[in-house]
Amino acid sequence: MTFAPPASSKFLGALKGAVYACPPIWLMRQAGRYLPEYRELRTRAPSFLDFCYTPKLAVEATLQPIRRFGFDAAILFSDILVIPDALGQDVGFETGEGPRLAPIETRADFEKLRTDLDFSKLSNVFETVERVRGALPGDTALIGFCGAPWTVASYMIAGRGTPDQAPARLFAYRQPEVFAALIQRLVEVSAEYLVRQLRAGAQAAQIFDSWSGVLPVAEFERWCLAPTRAIIERVRAQIPDARIIAFPRGAGTHLSRYAPIPGIAALGLDIPVDPRWAAANLPPTLALQGNLDPLALLAGGAGLDEAVDRILEAFAGRPHIFNLGHGILPPTPIEHVEQLLRRVRAAKQ
Repeated sequence: MTFAPPASSKFLGALKGAVYACPPIWLMRQAGRYLPEYRELRTRAPSFLDFCYTPKLAVEATLQPIRRFGFDAAILFSDILVIPDALGQDVGFETGEGPRLAPIETRADFEKLRTDLDFSKLSNVFETVERVRGALPGDTALIGFCGAPWTVASYMIAGRGTPDQAPARLFAYRQPEVFAALIQRLVEVSAEYLVRQLRAGAQAAQIFDSWSGVLPVAEFERWCLAPTRAIIERVRAQIPDARIIAFPRGAGTHLSRYAPIPGIAALGLDIPVDPRWAAANLPPTLALQGNLDPLALLAGGAGLDEAVDRILEAFAGRPHIFNLGHGILPPTPIEHVEQLLRRVRAAKQ
């Protein structure tokens, strides 16, 4: 176990196994609708994808929560569905309804996709990374990200988010060869996407597998665990010291199967994971990230303080990055985020 002296970035220190008296903190969806400055900024783009692809706006969205709260890390403002968009699939977002894609229902639909990414679309994303890195304080890390192949494929097949991802699961059972080819395509392009983010200035990357919890064991191994391992191998073949966080939402006790993957610097824990179980069952040098319930943050008050304290106590003495177990909710009061930061930063492990 490494107890770290003051470092330029506590977040990066934790990813290397350092333990801090008060852990570094950032929040998933920390750039978002709970911020009045974000809501005003969002009005300047005709669509959400235009917002993501406009460096001036994406840079500002990324920096807003850093200016207001001084989080230890910023995360690139973008969306996991820029990947299918750059593969040639029709992608859009409907206000209040979420993403809408032209669904992949047949082999012919799959074969219409590009074999590689259209980097003329994604070049603006890498420009955003470069500009954010140049604007951040030296002790604030920059996180890039992508969606995990299973999660991205579930949107590509259904054409939208669904409660149990039944369209993608049925497709995988009925057309396993086509589904495997889609997953492999996503492994290849997602790895290249992360490599380019890291080369543009991101100092770590998170792989979001938002729907991993809906799969049986064999399918979880094939469609979640193996593709994540393959992406990490590909990224680290080009950038050997790449720091990658895996966030398999809903993985439960399957989290222990991620820990041995070479190159995983941290595991993100979602809301139901018992921090005490994670601390007892996952390698003591592996950084764990999470896992406050966003509803506790929304509620505030004594309940928030108690929830924060339980997490801090469970992870005391091991590498820990404080975060939510999922994204911050739009109605969350700013003063509750300020309360959270005061509580975490007053921690004495």
